Amino acid sequence: MRHFIRSVKYFVYILLILCLVIAILSLAGIVDSDPGKIFVNGYDSFWQIALLLAVFSAVYPLLGYARREAVIPGADEEVRPVLFKVMEAHGYVLEKEGDANWVFRKKSGLDRLLKSFEDRVTVTRSLTGFQLEGLNRDIVRLCAAIRDGRQD
Repeated sequence: MRHFIRSVKYFVYILLILCLVIAILSLAGIVDSDPGKIFVNGYDSFWQIALLLAVFSAVYPLLGYARREAVIPGADEEVRPVLFKVMEAHGYVLEKEGDANWVFRKKSGLDRLLKSFEDRVTVTRSLTGFQLEGLNRDIVRLCAAIRDGRQD
């Protein structure tokens, strides 16, 4: 279900960006104001573009979200402060706390909007450190920072 929701969000965001770009180009006089004359196939191009956006929106969440392990041995009282320090340094705040897992989200509203409100990072304590799940590009940075934070 999570994948479907992300796919719909990406489809809507990409469609809004495309409409905004076309509107700006039309207002600037760069392209014709009639949408049927902008594209080679006229109004028939709309469903083709929507189909292309739907395929991209369905594939991107499969590639853009991941689960990674940050190896950081030690007792909970030693490694937990490192985790919270790194998350705070990267602009995350604690949203929900469990026994062996935490859910963080971005503090900045603009960051949350730019990430389609899919900015949550779920951290689960494992035997070798932490397992992080969320947006792949953020998870890679956080895992590296957690490992480096342990060496201080």
